[in-house]
Amino acid sequence: MKKFFAAAVAVLLLMFSAVTPAFAEEEIFSQETLDYYAGLGLQGTTLNVYNWGEYIDDEELDVIFEFERVTGCDVNYTTFESNENMYSKLSGGGVSYDVIVPSDYMVERLMVENMLEKLDYANIPNYEKYFDAEQYGYLVNAEVGGEQIKDYGVIYNVGTTILIYNTKYVKEKPTSWDVLWDEQYEGRVLMFNNPRDTFAIAQALLGQDFNTENKEDWKAAADLLKEQRKTVKPEYVMDEVFDKMESGDYALATYYAGDYELMKANNPDLDFAFPEEGVNTFYDAMCIPKGSENKKGAEAFINFMLEPEVALANAEYIYYATPNKAVRENEDYSLIDSEAVYPTADLTTQEFHHVSDETIQYMNELFLEVKSEDNSVMFYAVFAAVIAVVIAVIVITVVRKKKMQKRHEV
Repeated sequence: MKKFFAAAVAVLLLMFSAVTPAFAEEEIFSQETLDYYAGLGLQGTTLNVYNWGEYIDDEELDVIFEFERVTGCDVNYTTFESNENMYSKLSGGGVSYDVIVPSDYMVERLMVENMLEKLDYANIPNYEKYFDAEQYGYLVNAEVGGEQIKDYGVIYNVGTTILIYNTKYVKEKPTSWDVLWDEQYEGRVLMFNNPRDTFAIAQALLGQDFNTENKEDWKAAADLLKEQRKTVKPEYVMDEVFDKMESGDYALATYYAGDYELMKANNPDLDFAFPEEGVNTFYDAMCIPKGSENKKGAEAFINFMLEPEVALANAEYIYYATPNKAVRENEDYSLIDSEAVYPTADLTTQEFHHVSDETIQYMNELFLEVKSEDNSVMFYAVFAAVIAVVIAVIVITVVRKKKMQKRHEV
């Protein structure tokens, strides 16, 4: 009797465990959605996704796990910290990605260099359903070399750069980027560790076009950044900005608006400003690089990221503005009233566009000069110290030899 009872319980538990996932699936997605992804034939395939760090929900809704569950496709997910790092990895060869998430100007560059696959929107039906073309159409309809951005990328998130400050050190709300040059904050300033965003701050102060091809403009911006490097001695960071600003040890940082909200949640002393000279407004887009070995899976992934449930989870996790209409109309969406994420004030803004290879190379060279500006002084100081030590050793050696000679003579 006991054996029968134990067996019956085991059978019931087995049945319950088999049924529970089905209930869990239905709680997240409709049966129609589940049938769609199951019917794509992606079972047993592999998808390589290359995205920004901390740029997809893995807490409230484990997006990668859910995509694997509904499609049967395995995902290799890796991250990068800047567009330039991503481009270097992509152009260097030796790696194969199926989905990448570059920013606006990098999308344009990859288009110009024929490094992206054209999207088949028949495999991305959620784009027509949920993408807010009325508000963001001007971005995706823009042309590069006679082709539209939307032919190669689906916008994932939208945002702006922002000035973040710690109210313990900065008592009045800054109105200008020039606060980053204020000597009273020496050693407590964090700047972008990528040339495009860093130069844009100096360019805004100088009243320049962020996409200028004039070398004199870039040189003037570099000179201004070198002044900051000598006096304020800023650190250049990317994702490290979170720990550094949340620690309360730094006064000012330049970063992206959505990330401010994340930092603020961990350090209530933080506040933000949109400097009057202007900020960069940007978007990140999901694209498929040339050489993708699973284009069908890549388009399925892009479509999945547009699912209302997935887009909401990502928007709540990343804290960036979303172009997904279903999310912004969802009463559970908590960020719709955020002034940092969805500013209501009129802002002076500029967008980044692809510039010539010559300008990119010149900008990168100048950025290296900027970051090594105070190191040159240290180099000469160390060099002088080494020379002094060498001279001292030589003098001591010569003196000792003379003494030894005198002893032998005696």
